[in-house]
Amino acid sequence: MANHPSAEKRNRQNIKRRERNRHVKSTVRGFIKEVREAITAGKKKDAQKALKEAITRIDQAVSKGVYHRSTGSRYVSRLSAQVGALS
Repeated sequence: MANHPSAEKRNRQNIKRRERNRHVKSTVRGFIKEVREAITAGKKKDAQKALKEAITRIDQAVSKGVYHRSTGSRYVSRLSAQVGALS
């Protein structure tokens, strides 16, 4: 338990950040899942639309500092390669 006002404030900030990060990460995972489901179903048009939205959400998460730049780039690269491999 925090005893100093600055430590109490730090705890409040950490709680807010953790909640925001959890929300953003779970949202991104949902959009990635949509892309993967479209890929497994073999629906190229749906996969491309879902990929576009997923890339936007991943970039937003990176800009907020939820994901590292390299992590966001890796997710985008792998999803794009999988969508591109659909024939």
